[in-house]
Amino acid sequence: MSIVAQDQAWCATTPKRSQAVDAHGSALKSVGSALDVLECFATDGELGVSDIARRLGVAKSTAHRLLQTLASRGFVEQDTHSGQYRLGIHIYELGELALARNQLRHAALPILRQVAAATGLTVNLSVPDGPDIVFVERIENSDGVRILGHFGRRLPAHTTSSGKAIAAWNTGADAARRRAGFPPRVSRTVRTEADWDRCLESVRKVGYAVSHSESFDGASSVAVPVIVHREAIASISVFGPTEAIEPKVDRFVPVLVAASRRIARAHTA
Repeated sequence: MSIVAQDQAWCATTPKRSQAVDAHGSALKSVGSALDVLECFATDGELGVSDIARRLGVAKSTAHRLLQTLASRGFVEQDTHSGQYRLGIHIYELGELALARNQLRHAALPILRQVAAATGLTVNLSVPDGPDIVFVERIENSDGVRILGHFGRRLPAHTTSSGKAIAAWNTGADAARRRAGFPPRVSRTVRTEADWDRCLESVRKVGYAVSHSESFDGASSVAVPVIVHREAIASISVFGPTEAIEPKVDRFVPVLVAASRRIARAHTA
C-alpha cells in the first residue's frame, strides 16, 4: 500500500476564530489582523506581501506594515533573497513553552511511550479545541511518518476517532462540531448530523471510537477518552494503515483503556 499525506492546511474547513471585542463593541482590529497574518502561514511555508494582502482583503501597504511589525518581534522573518516571509523562530519558542508547560501532556508522555512500544503503532494524545481536535503529543512509528508526512496537528473532530471519543463525553466539543457542520475530507468521512449521532451513540455504548479512511484514505485509528470528573478532556489513540488496525481493534482497546485511566490519575494527582 502506498499512502502519502498531502502537505496542506491543518484544517482548511475550520471556521476562523471570532475576534475579541472591547467594552464598546469595536473589534480589536490591529491585534486581530496580526493574528490573521500568522494564520495564513498554517497553509503555506512562505508568502509575499501581495499574498497576505489578497488573503486578508487589505491594501498592500497595510499588509507590509503588519508583516514588518511581526518581523520586528520575531514572529515572522523575511528571506533576504526572495523577499518572502515565513514563520519566525519566536513562534517556535512560544510553541515549545506551551507544550513544556502542558500538565496533561507531561503526565501522559511516559504512558504514551509505553503504548507505542506495546502496539508498534503511532500513538496520539489529543485535546478538543472548538470543532476540532489538536494532537498535543504524537509518538510516531515509520507507518505514521509515511502516512502523515509533515501534516499538522489539527483535524476536524468528525474525521477522527479521537474527536468522536471526546465528543461522546464532552458536550461543548460536540456542540461546536455540530455548529461547524460536517464537511467531507476523504472517502468515508462523517457527512451528516444523523451520521454523527450514530457514531457518538456507538462510542458511548462500546467505550471507544474507530475511524477507517475518514481522515486519510487507507488509514485507521482507535481512540478512547481520557475522562476527568465525568467529562472527556482528551483522548488517546493508535493510528496506522487500516490493515494494521482493523483486525486488531479488540487487542488495542484494553491497552488504550488502561493507559487512559493511568493518564487521568496522573493528571489529577
